[in-house]
Amino acid sequence: MDYQTGFFYLFAAVLLFSAYRVITSSNPVHAVLYLMLSFSQAAALWLILKAEFLGLTLVLVYLGAVMVLFLFVVMMLDIKLDGDFWGFWQNFPLAAAVGAVVAAEIIAVLWVGFPNITAQAVAATGAEVSNTKALGRLLYTEYLYPIEVAAAILLVAMVAAIALTLRHRKDSKAINPGDQVRVRAADRLVVLSVAATQKAAEAAATQEEVKA
Repeated sequence: MDYQTGFFYLFAAVLLFSAYRVITSSNPVHAVLYLMLSFSQAAALWLILKAEFLGLTLVLVYLGAVMVLFLFVVMMLDIKLDGDFWGFWQNFPLAAAVGAVVAAEIIAVLWVGFPNITAQAVAATGAEVSNTKALGRLLYTEYLYPIEVAAAILLVAMVAAIALTLRHRKDSKAINPGDQVRVRAADRLVVLSVAATQKAAEAAATQEEVKA
C-alpha cells in the first residue's frame, strides 16, 4: 500500500466518523463543527483525486463562508436541549431507509462510471486543458439544466429557512413602521391637570409673615 492509499483511508475514516457524529450529536453547535470536519476531509479526498478546483471550492466556499453562517444561525436560535429533543430513535427508521436509497443510487452511478472529463475536453478542443476549465464547460453546456434545477431547489430551501425563523416573540421591541406613520400628535402627548404638591414661594412667605 502506497502513501496515497494510506492517506485515502485515513481521510475516509475521519470523514465517516465526523459524518456519524453530525447526526448523533445532541448539541447543534457540536454537530456543525463535526460537519466542518467532514467537509475538510472531503476536500482532502478531492485533492487526492486531482480535483483541485472542487477541493479548494469546498474549503473556500463551505468552510470559509457557509459553515460560519451555519454557526451564526445555530447560536442565534433559541434551541432547547433538554431531554430527547431531536427524537433521534423515533425518526431513525425513516432516515435509515432514505440513506439506503441514496447509497443505492450512488453505488449505481459509480457502477456505471463517469465519463472522462479531460478526455472529452481534449476531443472537443484538440488541446490539453485543465480540469477546472473542462469542468466549467461541462457544467454550463451539457449539465446546464440540472444546475438550474439545483439552484431553484436551493432557493426554495433558503426561502423556507427564512420563513421558519420568522417567529413573533413577545419580548421583541421592534416597532411597526406603519404604526409610526399613522401616529397623531394627540396620541403622543397628553396634558393632564395635576394638583400642586408644594405651596408657592409667595404664599409660604405670606404665611410666615402672618405667624410673625
